[in-house]
Amino acid sequence: MDLKDLREQIDNIDNEIVRLFQERMRVAADVAEYKKANGKAILDKARERQKLNDIVSKTDEEFKSYTHVLYSLMFELSRSYQGRLLNEGTELQKRISDAVENTERLFPRSAEVACQGVEGAYSQIACEKMFSMPNIMYFNNFEGVFAAIEQGLCRYGVLPLENSTAGSVNKIYDLMIKYDFNIVRSTRLKVDHNLLVKKGTKLEDIKAIYSHEQAISQCSEFLKKLTGVKVIACENTAVAAKMVAESPRGDIAALSSRSCAELYSLGCLAESVQDKGNNYTRFICISKKLEIYPGADKTSIMIMTDHKPGALYKLLSRFYALDINLTKLESRPLPDRDFEFMFYFDLETSVYSPEFITLIGELESSCEQFRYLGSYSEMV
Repeated sequence: MDLKDLREQIDNIDNEIVRLFQERMRVAADVAEYKKANGKAILDKARERQKLNDIVSKTDEEFKSYTHVLYSLMFELSRSYQGRLLNEGTELQKRISDAVENTERLFPRSAEVACQGVEGAYSQIACEKMFSMPNIMYFNNFEGVFAAIEQGLCRYGVLPLENSTAGSVNKIYDLMIKYDFNIVRSTRLKVDHNLLVKKGTKLEDIKAIYSHEQAISQCSEFLKKLTGVKVIACENTAVAAKMVAESPRGDIAALSSRSCAELYSLGCLAESVQDKGNNYTRFICISKKLEIYPGADKTSIMIMTDHKPGALYKLLSRFYALDINLTKLESRPLPDRDFEFMFYFDLETSVYSPEFITLIGELESSCEQFRYLGSYSEMV
């Protein structure tokens, strides 16, 4: 028997599998209709577990693990199809639909916006990229921005979420678990860090350098070359520049933006000292009210899965089944819960697509905890 004959056998088997799979899905649809008519839930964990064990027990030993994975995925697909057929719209789906219908057609040019830091912060630069004429209110820390949105002091808040070199801003993800908010827009900002000093200060004079911990991480190679210099983290790169300008000391420096040099009348000893030239930070704009502007093609969600093997795999299979691309998956430990995590997902899908609506309905009803963070577009 040659390779051609073997491939013909596989083709014939695949044709039969496709026929039987479709037949199984149609019967699953009938089961869904019966459950709906009799007020039963789609998911019957006991029945599913019993069925899976029964199937695996009939399988040869060498194929048991493969069979377990195959049928676990098949059950997920079956439930997904049943949910799509019976979906009459959850409260969240209706809220999203209302937001799409009632949000203004254009993103506002001016608004009260909360930012962390002081004048000259990268958050301010990102804010002015999103809004033509923002009225910015500054807060000492990231939590102050979240609190300002929750309390209604500002309509929007602008926060850094991740950097192409240093990775995610973990504090933001931790605060996401604590506060209720919605993402309405995002943008990416090219970040150039400069070594700023009082005019007249020389490189050999510097005893300490101040900046935000992310900026320090992004400039690690440059900082390694400096001997006898203490590196100190502070709240913000602009705060560091302001501190240098207002300090009586002439032996300190800041890693900050070029705009801070002009703003605080500082000299620049070294330009663009970050490790990589393509250093970008992604900023999100948040609001208390759910707003979904036209063209929204990104969605962010947070999910807590069951703490057991295969839970995340089953979750990911839903995205695969609906052909929805994941652009980010981040995990953060849950406070006061040992070895349990909240997963943050960025999805690439239009808010208008039927696959998106189906996914939202499925996740809302099948996860231990599920939070929809918003659908939005990203400015370039």
